[in-house]
Amino acid sequence: MRKQSVRPRRRLAGLLTACGLAGLALLPVAPAQAEEVSVKTLRFATVVGPDDDITCTVVADLYKPASATKARPAPAILTTNGFGGSKDDQAGFAKFYASQGYVVLSYSGLGFGGSGCKITLDDRDYDGKAGSQLITFLGGGKAATDGTTIDYVRRDAKGADGAAHEFDPRVGMLGGSYGGQIQFAIAGIDPRLDTIIPIITWNDLSYSLMPNNADTLRGRGVSSETPGVTKVLWGALFSVLGIVNGVSQVSVDPSRILPCPNFDDRVCTALVQAGVTGAPSDAQIAFLRHASVVSFIDKIRIPTMLVQGQGDTLFNLRESVATYQSLKAQGTPVKLTWEFGGHSGPAAPGEANVTKPETNYQGRLYLDWFDHYLKDSPKVPPLDFTFFRDWVTYQGNATPAYGRAPAYPAVASPTPLYLSGTDGLVADKAAVKDGAATLLTTAAGAPTSFTEASAIDQKTPVSDIPGTTVRFETPPLQADTDIVGVPSVDLRLIAPVQEPVGQIGGPTELALFFKLYDVAPDGTITLTHRVISPARFASPSLPVHVDLPGTVHRFPKGHRLVLAISGGDVAYRGNLIPGPVQIRTSPGSPGVLNLPIAQAGRDYGAVVGASVPPAARACRTRRVALHLRSTFRGRVRSAVVTVAGRRVATLTGARLTRSTPVALKPAKKARTVVVRIRMRLKSGRVATDVRRYKVCGTSR
Repeated sequence: MRKQSVRPRRRLAGLLTACGLAGLALLPVAPAQAEEVSVKTLRFATVVGPDDDITCTVVADLYKPASATKARPAPAILTTNGFGGSKDDQAGFAKFYASQGYVVLSYSGLGFGGSGCKITLDDRDYDGKAGSQLITFLGGGKAATDGTTIDYVRRDAKGADGAAHEFDPRVGMLGGSYGGQIQFAIAGIDPRLDTIIPIITWNDLSYSLMPNNADTLRGRGVSSETPGVTKVLWGALFSVLGIVNGVSQVSVDPSRILPCPNFDDRVCTALVQAGVTGAPSDAQIAFLRHASVVSFIDKIRIPTMLVQGQGDTLFNLRESVATYQSLKAQGTPVKLTWEFGGHSGPAAPGEANVTKPETNYQGRLYLDWFDHYLKDSPKVPPLDFTFFRDWVTYQGNATPAYGRAPAYPAVASPTPLYLSGTDGLVADKAAVKDGAATLLTTAAGAPTSFTEASAIDQKTPVSDIPGTTVRFETPPLQADTDIVGVPSVDLRLIAPVQEPVGQIGGPTELALFFKLYDVAPDGTITLTHRVISPARFASPSLPVHVDLPGTVHRFPKGHRLVLAISGGDVAYRGNLIPGPVQIRTSPGSPGVLNLPIAQAGRDYGAVVGASVPPAARACRTRRVALHLRSTFRGRVRSAVVTVAGRRVATLTGARLTRSTPVALKPAKKARTVVVRIRMRLKSGRVATDVRRYKVCGTSR
């Protein structure tokens, strides 16, 4: 079952678009009874650009639940398409959420699906500003071109910055890929946006299209000082899809055809240079990063659910880790989920269907998230890390296949394996043998390995031309070995030809391609989700560190784990300069493969999709110590505690962070006490946490 509505289009558009890990248990709660929904197509004149001097027409569909009125306003959801799509792609999602009592505005992004102007890669100055003006419409402050205004969306007293704002609706966003990054672009400039669920999107677009998994900037996640290696096939698909959309929509905005068809002119320049030379210029990297959350991550302060696909060679798992770790470090409430599908493959059966959340894992997560952050449901979504395990069998709902950890990383300390001789991986450092394995790189970027053809071909077996790849492998594994996270490798290279030539910089620098193979006893090679790790080295003679693809994979007992290093790949623009490359290892200075191996027998714990106030907890004494839930930590201005309807405590200042002793005094003959904590949040909202305690009997 593929994820519905939030994915980029399929066919041409779709091309772009261990142990001991306990499963999850989602509550089998059915969604609310469906409401009648009306739909109206609207157009908006938006003003965008760094100088606010460009007018773009945006086409959108407004989905209104019958219950939403001025007297009973409803929260709203804003959504838009993936790359190459339109507002129509979100129709299933929009109709369902409107039937659950949300006002939904689904629009076509700039350059797509009937909306005007060129594609500007979800840049804040263009796409972000257009989306912000749609939030103003939802807040009652902007009219569509036909004069339509609305007054039935719930308003907030304060925004995410704690200040009051005009026309501030209660609104969240959900969307995938291109429809994911736009959420960051809007949140980065508009504090009225309340919560977001960006799915399979990027952290740094310069990394996505030209990745370098070595020499990353300290504190910048996937961003690198050294220009990366161009994804030629993804870049070509990206270009074709954008141009096709521009030609098909020429009547909407004829000016967007020239000089760069349907793209901002800087996009064409970047794609052409990267395709020809294999590496972008500094100016082009800066342009791509400006359209990426990495450049304004400090502006994202609202609750964020990050969803990334394991089966994704366009926006890989490392991008979600970079965004997650930055948000978590600055105190932004954030949850991370690694689903099975992605741009390179479909979702697993029973994993993702936003229109039937009671039948699948991701759909339930999304609905619970919005119900809590937009409707103030007391069900609190856990801010944890969950991940799909494809070795777990299940029927129907994919929930049992998901593992859980309180936070990323699930594995705190990686397990080292040491490169030995010319082809060995050993667990004991004392067993390392001296050796130098040699591979050859080819001229003019000629590919030497096949791993994938972007989203076109994920079935042809992987292959490496002899002499162009070195492999270091373990003996047959003695037990199933589960990897959850991002492996890395530290090693020494000798590149006598590329080292002096590479001083010129950019595309003349050495590029290598790292991958983890799972080799069965019969020699069959599995490259999980076809994800590899390109790396370019400014100074290959120095010790190098390379982050490998993030993965969730079980290497079965009897299989071999193989680190393969190649000089080229068909999906990438490779080396311009041919020459030999050596990987050196010795007992005194061995190469090290660091693997996030889940510890056998460790219980990572089960978790519900969203916690609910229990009907009756275990029998308690007549006194308990209350703590505010971690979800609200740092977000509460004051709180009032009531027991059986009687106020017993008011919490402000330091008392919000400490435990509060409370006497449980039930009503006459009652054995269950209801405790309510009514919290006034710094955003101006009010949230209520309801708890029930079963008392043990009359105190003496």
